[in-house]
Amino acid sequence: MSDRLSTTRFPVAVDAALRESGWQPGRWDIKIAEQWADSLRAYASPAGHQHKVFPAAVEAWAEFGGLCITAAGPGRQTTPLAVRIDPLAGLHLARTLSDLGRALETEISPLGAEGDDQAVLAIDSSGRVYSVDHTGDWYLGADIDQALSTLLLGLQPQRLTLT
Repeated sequence: MSDRLSTTRFPVAVDAALRESGWQPGRWDIKIAEQWADSLRAYASPAGHQHKVFPAAVEAWAEFGGLCITAAGPGRQTTPLAVRIDPLAGLHLARTLSDLGRALETEISPLGAEGDDQAVLAIDSSGRVYSVDHTGDWYLGADIDQALSTLLLGLQPQRLTLT
């Protein structure tokens, strides 16, 4: 197996999809991450809800921001959709993300979108990643790496439910 196609950080198929989209180890675009942070901070919903911006979100945006990542395979349990890392995909969902954060007792910030905006991706202040779509809220992983693996390998995410 070629080192070019595999890292210890991601499964081979995820690494390949990331590299095909333009990602490489060490990628870091803090300028675009700061622009997104400024745009999110400046937005308020008609009811006054505002986005939260915190280090875990900014770091994810800096490393993966602007990428549109497409899975190479059919998926193990679900059909993988393209993943776009662009927090402005969730700009108008300040209330929705605020409500999710309140339910999870954490702060939530937009991360991007799945497919043709079928779902919005979000990240919390601890780096955990979620998907919000018309069917509910889904837990994708404890960090961006696990979330990308869940999405790009077509693994079944965990549905969030009230207990």
